[in-house]
Amino acid sequence: MTGPPDDALTARDLRVRFADTQMPEDPLDVVMPPGLSRWPHRMQEKLEGPLKPAGVLVPLMQREEGLSILLTQRAAHLKHHAAQVSFPGGRMEPHDVDVQAAALRETHEEVGIEPQQVDVIGYLRTMPTITGFAVTPIIGLIEKAPELVVDRTEVEYAFEVPLAHVLNERNDQLVDREYEGRKFSMIEFHYGGERIWGATAYMLVAFRRFLLNK
Repeated sequence: MTGPPDDALTARDLRVRFADTQMPEDPLDVVMPPGLSRWPHRMQEKLEGPLKPAGVLVPLMQREEGLSILLTQRAAHLKHHAAQVSFPGGRMEPHDVDVQAAALRETHEEVGIEPQQVDVIGYLRTMPTITGFAVTPIIGLIEKAPELVVDRTEVEYAFEVPLAHVLNERNDQLVDREYEGRKFSMIEFHYGGERIWGATAYMLVAFRRFLLNK
């Protein structure tokens, strides 16, 4: 028996696929992004350097038309990843028991979603960023999508991208970039006028590869 088409995955399908995943015991045990050897040496050094633990929530909003992923446009004045599209979340603070607690706390602060409104169903491997964080993506289903309360000091606005759009590899765009005089390529997503790139794009690729077993 075959499973549902990739663009028709339901909340139940995702629960099954993430059922055996566990939150990493070591929040600094990272998996490097694919193609790292082709990246500029200085970027590689930053990914391999000292890292601070952080968690982000991958919020899967259950809509009548299907699942969608909630993303935020970060405020332009922030120190890290300013004016970039990202998942809600942030660094682990001393009072956070783990990176999941950090992700849920930051999500509540940034967009007003209460921790009890999130059904955590799984985890992706921890990934490094060039800004010095080891980021663990927490996969969460939100059955009854609440009205968002956006904290404008951290987030300009929030928007959603259909899960089917992310799962369709034809929507990938391979973009040439330059860093310290060296050219390299990175994957981007574009949807509704929004540009999703950098660490967030690579987390979405990892999310898709896990779901599609690629």
